[in-house]
Amino acid sequence: MKVLSVVGARPQFVKLSAIAREFALRDVEHVIVHTGQHYDEMLSDAFFRDLDIPAPDESLNIGSAGHGAQTGAMLAALDDVLLRHQPDWVLVYGDTNSTLAAALSAVKLHFPVAHLEAGLRSFNRRMPEEHNRVLTDHAADLCLAPTASAVEQLAREGLGAIAVDVGDVMVDVLNHVRNSLQASDEKSEPSGTFVATIHRAENTDDPARLEMIVRALASSPLPVTLFAHPRLIAKAAEANIDLERGSIQLQPPASYPALVRAVLASSGVITDSGGLQKEAFLLRVPCTTLRTETEWQETVDLGWNVLANSAEEILAALTRAIPSPTDASPYGIGDASSRVYSALAKAH
Repeated sequence: MKVLSVVGARPQFVKLSAIAREFALRDVEHVIVHTGQHYDEMLSDAFFRDLDIPAPDESLNIGSAGHGAQTGAMLAALDDVLLRHQPDWVLVYGDTNSTLAAALSAVKLHFPVAHLEAGLRSFNRRMPEEHNRVLTDHAADLCLAPTASAVEQLAREGLGAIAVDVGDVMVDVLNHVRNSLQASDEKSEPSGTFVATIHRAENTDDPARLEMIVRALASSPLPVTLFAHPRLIAKAAEANIDLERGSIQLQPPASYPALVRAVLASSGVITDSGGLQKEAFLLRVPCTTLRTETEWQETVDLGWNVLANSAEEILAALTRAIPSPTDASPYGIGDASSRVYSALAKAH
């Protein structure tokens, strides 16, 4: 079986690490295509190195652009790549422009598409990620869902026949990285700091909202280590917003193992990232999400995640009580990559 994985952004590299490790143990010819959607060293190359992902077989070097231009450039480049490699499956990950471009290219050229992390919905059509995930699910031949609720959503959209609950590969990755860190690090108590990331357009492109978020973080009762995405740096500079003030301690983007280490040692996470919400839950670290909705509703229902959209809500969330312990495992037990292989092999 020949599988061509298309990735382009940090969350996809993390998921790819688990899939690549599993495929290496199986009879799978695995071709890795990097679109270049994230090309910053700390958002791209470092992830391949630190997570032991094989170097990409194809690097498209698309770079940043508007949604239409970026997706179109990927489409133009991917057609040639797929025709040369002739895969049995095109495996796409998550909800980025790389995801949608690869799905569209494969469908037009009649290559089967499997969508990893299918069935997630924010029900917020202002988010480009929502467009990407919905369109990809409906183009796919196989929807690999991370949760039972995602399978139910796919069934509501008429996709139940091609939906498979494989669990979440992020559990596989996080378990692997956490075990490696625990084997090499001395156990430490929480550091009394928060870990923060901000990158989504709804938080960075509106100067008034970005200023409100930064002001709230600066007023935190504990230091806030803000791992600053290039988008955040650029948008803050455009709006003349000072990121280094009050409780905020600015840092460049961290490698994935370094981010996991920081979260494990923190008193809480503040983010608009989809992946980091779930990672915080899996590490049992309280999370405050700077969004009006979340695809990972289980983290909210179980009390480990709070949505906050004003300075008052953010500060209240940061000072809330520690959530009640839970043994719930809505995202699986860490065997998702094996189940992905089985689903692809069965449907091949």
